[in-house]
Amino acid sequence: MSDLNKKISIQKISDSPSINTEDYVAVEEPLEIQICSPKKDLSAAKSLSITMRTPGNDHELAIGFLCSESIISGYKDIDSITSIGEIQNKDGLQNIVRVTLNQSVDFDPSDLERHFYTTSSCGVCGKTSIEAIRAKGIKVNSSKFSIKKEKIIDLPKNLKKQQESFLKTGGLHAAGIFNSDGEILLAREDVGRHNAVDKIIGAMALNNDLPGKNRGLIVSGRTSFELMQKTIVAGIPIIVAISAPSSLAISLAEEYDITLVGFLRGGNFNIYSGSQRVSR
Repeated sequence: MSDLNKKISIQKISDSPSINTEDYVAVEEPLEIQICSPKKDLSAAKSLSITMRTPGNDHELAIGFLCSESIISGYKDIDSITSIGEIQNKDGLQNIVRVTLNQSVDFDPSDLERHFYTTSSCGVCGKTSIEAIRAKGIKVNSSKFSIKKEKIIDLPKNLKKQQESFLKTGGLHAAGIFNSDGEILLAREDVGRHNAVDKIIGAMALNNDLPGKNRGLIVSGRTSFELMQKTIVAGIPIIVAISAPSSLAISLAEEYDITLVGFLRGGNFNIYSGSQRVSR
């Protein structure tokens, strides 16, 4: 078994007689993200989030989540990050990530009034609002990033080449970072589309590539408000989705001048906001 998929026994039903066989399913495990301040000792670590995720790239997921929530601006704000807790399998899987912030971060975990619980389907349900985004003082994206429509049309095909576990299980979302030539520079898979994006943002933070003003984000599903929030906070000027965006995602894209592309299927797609970044 890899971290992303697991082989199980199934009964396959079709027009022919049923057969007993084996198949792969996506792995889903809880991950607790703990955070502590340099002003507190490690015993004072606070549980910030419990998310249902596909194991793998857990440190990226934790860093990306903290960036998305504007708790940190990048990896430079972290003093240490480590996996702890009971080992779950022979691969050494642990389901707790503890992040210690450095002295430059003005954050005290004892001030946390909210305990995040995120599922693999909806992320931090009911937590965010447009007012909360505005309160963070995030500026309108002024990136001059541009991409040709032909390169956008090729993005799903390019992303699928890096979706190894999806091809086995059919049960994982994917997110990818691309450049103006439509090349997928980085891809991650997860049962939760928000987790896949957090892993991408965390990897960008580790590579000192935030804000991502010269990058685009592609997601394998729809663009929700939460994914738009993460795009804005990461400074990424364009998000491309295979499916449709929500009305709130469109409103936020318009407010922050994010190029929002959806219904990317075959040779067609819709532009809901920021059409100036797509050249025809």
